Parts: sequence; structure tokens; C-alpha cells
Amino acid sequence: MGSVLAASSPPPPPAPGSVSVQGAPGLVSVPPGFSMPSVSPVPAPGQPAGETGSPIPNPGTYEECHRKCKVTLSTLAESGYRFGATYVGTQQTGPAESFPVMVGDMDNTGSLNAQVIHQLTSAVRSKIAIQTQQHKFVNWQCDMEYRGDNFTSAVTLGNPDVLLGSGIIVAHYLQSISPALALGGELVYHRRPGEEGAVTSLMGRYTGNNYVATLTLGGAGAHATYYHKANDQLQLGVEFEGSMRTQETAVSFGYQLDLPKANLLFKAFLNQKKNKFQCGFNVTVG
Repeated sequence: MGSVLAASSPPPPPAPGSVSVQGAPGLVSVPPGFSMPSVSPVPAPGQPAGETGSPIPNPGTYEECHRKCKVTLSTLAESGYRFGATYVGTQQTGPAESFPVMVGDMDNTGSLNAQVIHQLTSAVRSKIAIQTQQHKFVNWQCDMEYRGDNFTSAVTLGNPDVLLGSGIIVAHYLQSISPALALGGELVYHRRPGEEGAVTSLMGRYTGNNYVATLTLGGAGAHATYYHKANDQLQLGVEFEGSMRTQETAVSFGYQLDLPKANLLFKAFLNQKKNKFQCGFNVTVG
């Protein structure tokens, strides 16, 4: 189910078998209620923070390109209790970045979703993520990311099994062409007994003063998002998804209206494929 919204909300909780990297089934994402460390460009060795040394900035990571607009508005979680913990180390690499970072979330059934993120050098960042369902391991993955002055490359290894000869390898590359335009690509290779294959896709992102437009085209289909910040209170998003395998398309529209003085937050989204409309509001006291 597609959904859209604003960047201020944390990523939605992943369902078992969810996808965090396009085309790579079974990879885990950020635990519910937590957000990733800042994705500001990493300065080159010996370079003061905030001085990039290049007129073209670092584009961030490939998997974050659609995140500005792809935040689920209609997540209907099951009733229950959750316990979360966060640890932030003392190794500071920027004004708002400290490592290592450990985040975890466990529900009342004992299912765990956790990540460990560490900045190995000024340009290399690593991440290990695990996901369990009660007492069974469901997913685990290891990421390695390198950030240059105006590009980011990353490799992800997901659910490797040496005995069965199965696993998923995902390679990303994102290059800033100009301060507003970034182009990149993704290669997903998966293997399991009796099945092996690879999927490639190309991605483009254009960032304006108050909007972000992203398009991904590949063998699996097309995915486009548009995020627009009308003002400090109103944010809008539109998402289009087309699948070559199922020959189906879906369009979603959503908005977020924030009234800070009234401590009110309104959200709504419309899913064309499922003919579903949902809306809601949040009241903050204190």
C-alpha cells in the first residue's frame, strides 16, 4: 500500500518480510519510533565540518531518495506494548553526529528490531541490523557505505546463508550532477536453492527550494514521488508505483498539516489502488 507524507515523521515499523531497499526482499529497516543519524555530507579528512571543498554537495544515500515522501500515514499497528532503547557514543563526527549509535525496539511478544551504526573513518560508515520474530531470526544484514565529496556508494549483504548458498547483495551508487540534480543506480542480486537472478534500476532526484521529485526506473517497474512543502505548517506528497510483474499501478496522495500553537497535527492519505481514504489527528499535551 503506497503512502506519502512529510520528512518530519519517523519511518514506519517494518512488517515481517518488509523491504527497506527497493527490490531486495527481507532486508530490515529502522526500528519503530527511531530515526537514522543525520545524513549530512561527511567532510573529507582534515577538512572542517561545513566546508565541503566542492561546489557540488554529497547527495546522501540511494535508499533515502524516496524517504522524503514515502512515510506511511496509515500504519495500523496491533495493540500491545513496546520497549525501545537508544545509545549514542561520544565519537563526534559533525555538529549533530555522534557514533556509535545503537537503537532497538522490542514488543510484548519478544520480537526485536535493532541496529548498530558506526562511523569507521571520516568517509566510511557501517551498519548491522537484525530482526527477530519471537525466538526466531527473521532478517539480518550488514551495510558498508562510502561518501565522497559529491557521491555515495554502498554495498548491502542481506540474510547470507553459507550452507544453503543463499543471500542478497545490493549495490548502490548516487552521484550529484549539480546542487539540485542527483543520478544513480542500483543492482540487486539474489540467490537461493533453485533460483538466482539480478535486477537493475536507475534513479534520478531533483531538489528545489521547497520540493523534491524522484523517479526510479528498472526491470521491476517504476516508482515516482513528489514532495512539496507549501509552508511551515503544510506539506504534501504524491506517489506513483507501477509493477511490471503484476501489471498494476497505484497512486497515493497525502498531506500533513501542523498547527504548533494549538499542538495539533492532521494527516490524511488516499490510496487509488485500494480505493481507501484515511485521516487522523494528533494532540500533544504539555
